[in-house]
Amino acid sequence: MDLKTATALRRLRLVSAPEAVSFLVLLLCSVLKRTTDFNAVPLMGAVHGFLFVVYVIFWADAWNRAKWPFGRAALYFVLSVLPTGGFFAERMLKREADDAVIASRARKEGAMSA
Repeated sequence: MDLKTATALRRLRLVSAPEAVSFLVLLLCSVLKRTTDFNAVPLMGAVHGFLFVVYVIFWADAWNRAKWPFGRAALYFVLSVLPTGGFFAERMLKREADDAVIASRARKEGAMSA
């Protein structure tokens, strides 16, 4: 995995958890708006909307650079629209990055011993 691909995956991973948190807080604010006089939906809607747009931009960049098959790219997108999906996406992206590092080290060791 080259540096630009690793960076794209890292950016997507770093924005996925805050996007998921903002979604959950927005849902909580929606419930509070209907049950109390507290109305933070406009503010949290803007924050979540911004983070979601950033997530989609980073998702498209990661898809392009990592050359994911359509199914994997679709999975990461679907996870972004589920209330806790961003947490799962973050974990999966971390595992993917760790696997790439292990594979890179194995290739280096194989090239050095040959």
